[in-house]
Amino acid sequence: MIRFVIVAAAIWLGFAAQAVGQTRDIYTIRDITVEEEADSVIEAQQQAFMSARIEGAYQIIDRLTLPEDRAGKLEPGAITPEVASQLAAAVDVEQETRGGNRYVGKLAVVYNPVNVRDFLKARGIPYIDQPAPKAVVFPVSDRFPASVWAEAWPDQSVGQLAPYAVSRSPLASAFSGWPELEADVQAADARRAIKAVLDGSRGAFRVDLYSVTAAGETRLGSTGSMPTLEAAVDAASGVLDYVWKSQSIIRTQERTPARSTVFFTSLVEWNSLRSAMARSPLVEDFVIEGLSRTGAVVAFVHAGDTNRLISNLRERGIMLDPDPSGWVMTTAVSRGADLGVE
Repeated sequence: MIRFVIVAAAIWLGFAAQAVGQTRDIYTIRDITVEEEADSVIEAQQQAFMSARIEGAYQIIDRLTLPEDRAGKLEPGAITPEVASQLAAAVDVEQETRGGNRYVGKLAVVYNPVNVRDFLKARGIPYIDQPAPKAVVFPVSDRFPASVWAEAWPDQSVGQLAPYAVSRSPLASAFSGWPELEADVQAADARRAIKAVLDGSRGAFRVDLYSVTAAGETRLGSTGSMPTLEAAVDAASGVLDYVWKSQSIIRTQERTPARSTVFFTSLVEWNSLRSAMARSPLVEDFVIEGLSRTGAVVAFVHAGDTNRLISNLRERGIMLDPDPSGWVMTTAVSRGADLGVE
């Protein structure tokens, strides 16, 4: 048992380190194009850095919130140079050209999570800065060459709330289920597959998005009509972020206590389950009340109604079933094993 706990703690520290990196990515706005002219190149650079801080501040707020939640709460000009300087932690130069009294460049701005959260709370704007469970995107189509569609996607997302890697597998199709997609998902250390099904016509592409886990398939939504494949990729990425925010932003003070029996078949599966619960934005005060080699009893508090919690955990490949003593939590592995789960 001691070795079990020590190994579990080591895995948990790995998850914690990964979470720190994800937070920095989320709070970094990249590729901000700036061009300023002043009495000197130094002054032009200073103006460019300030312009980047202000522009990036609006972008980070857009990234963490929904338009309907910002309406009437973020007036034009709300991000002054003073506010932008308070929110920003650092400015990194990605590209720059200096000449005469002009400064042209691409900058990345890292924002202070605490200060950004305080800014949003002070204005009553609900937000989410916890990332969705990592996904593997499978670009598929039965109308266009799948390889061309796949090449339009980057290898992985950077800074998105719904992070993903991209599979170039020629075997995936719009009809593929979890058994066909699972190997690529596990190889990327992800929790779900996203089928990005390209439709429409040239000059008017549309992407239908489906989330697939061991718990089943869920339609996430569609993009509008996009003129190019690159624009379709950007729109699809935006839909993934929007859906995650819609599912995860908490707008109520209501909290419901709950207890669950958790079944698992290995230490890796247990840590995966525990990580999913701890990272869910709907779960608070997660406590382990009992632990053995094949199961645990946990207590927690969740925000919102139960159906929302079930949907949120389903995206992480976890099934939550009612039980006379509370809930039973399983994955496809433990559900299929002989652990008394019906």
